[in-house]
Amino acid sequence: MNIELERILENRNVKPTAMRLLVLQLLKNKSVAVSLTDLEDHFVKSDRTTLYRTLITFVKNHIAHKIDDGTGVTKYALCEEGCHCAIETDLHVHFHCNSCNETICMPNNKIPHVDIPNDFTAVEASLVVKGVCNKCNT
Repeated sequence: MNIELERILENRNVKPTAMRLLVLQLLKNKSVAVSLTDLEDHFVKSDRTTLYRTLITFVKNHIAHKIDDGTGVTKYALCEEGCHCAIETDLHVHFHCNSCNETICMPNNKIPHVDIPNDFTAVEASLVVKGVCNKCNT
């Protein structure tokens, strides 16, 4: 397996098992977010629970982030290096194509700061722009 992938996992204190390395490689090669079903379809002989636990481990350790794009299906994509999924600095906009149903990270477009009352605590934030992607727009 790829030494770079092992390094990514080890830097986040995640043991580099075979399945974690395979899922990480798939996420790294994808330009769009993937669902658990997408992983199941790709890794046909793998156990759904193992794939789900891998995704949860990646999210918990800031290797990947969850995306609620409004479709009712959670999607996952790799975090940028150094990401801690902090609302103030790391979260970015996602684009969901209404035509092909793909969701794309837009890391150069950070979620704008929102002032909330002092006695409120923000835990999550997301911003999804919906429309038609460049592949479907031709």
